[in-house]
Amino acid sequence: MKPYPISLEISGATAMWTRPDTGATPVSYPVPPWSAAKGIFESIVRLKNVIVNPTAVEICSPIIFHDYTTNYGGPLRKDEQITNNNSFQHKATVLINICYRFYAKIESFKYVPKTLAEASRFAKINSQHACQEIFNRRLHNGQFYEIPCLGWREFMPDYIGPIREDTEVRKVQTGINETLPSFLYCVFDSATGERNPRYVQNPSGRTIANGRLEYAE
Repeated sequence: MKPYPISLEISGATAMWTRPDTGATPVSYPVPPWSAAKGIFESIVRLKNVIVNPTAVEICSPIIFHDYTTNYGGPLRKDEQITNNNSFQHKATVLINICYRFYAKIESFKYVPKTLAEASRFAKINSQHACQEIFNRRLHNGQFYEIPCLGWREFMPDYIGPIREDTEVRKVQTGINETLPSFLYCVFDSATGERNPRYVQNPSGRTIANGRLEYAE
């Protein structure tokens, strides 16, 4: 079967890929989980009868952790804080000055058309090729279903687009090698949509080798 690869580059001042095991003062993974990468791709294109499957991520800037504090004023505060109109200081360890290159492939998906018109439309096109073309056009033109974020909604990219040429400032960090013994793969079940977190947990874990992580389980 012919492959239909797509890729993008994304950078920004701050990112947060939360490690669930770090509790109330979360710490970021050095790279985003598979589901976060998938969300970035699908903020650009998504079709009913194909699925975007992220395959790899490359780290294109040094990994720099940074303390981050924000004042939370929402309903999850303690009753006393809400009564006195006091904010809760939320502390985290985030990444700064990030740059990644994401790679994915477009695969067919067994979607049952809801109408005859929809079935007729899908029968006339190669949906994987169409998705690839739409993605590349929208990425080049800066068009999105919604602006992708770098983990947390307040962390917005300063660049998202086609992969740029290597420079001394922005290139794959081949000196980064790290094993992640327990790595979040995705949060929601792909079949039911219900919350069902999945982790990659085995003796070798998930390995960043020469600045690149392969998402394949």
